[in-house]
Amino acid sequence: MARENTNTQNHNAPDFLAWHVTQKGEKSFWNKVGAAWAHKDGKGYTLQLETCPINGRIVLRAPLEDAPQAESEGRA
Repeated sequence: MARENTNTQNHNAPDFLAWHVTQKGEKSFWNKVGAAWAHKDGKGYTLQLETCPINGRIVLRAPLEDAPQAESEGRA
């Protein structure tokens, strides 16, 4: 569920982070590729990608407040 936005997109933290997820055997690798912000009317999102992967999948997840700021993290 999206959080309510009160500021403009450029001055507000994203509602979701976009992750490119690839599978190598039994392990998944997550690389941050962008972010998404809810529209003021609550009926959609703006997705800003810094790169556009050609394989794997893109997953939108709410940011974790205590997560490291690394651009790339391996996750199981």
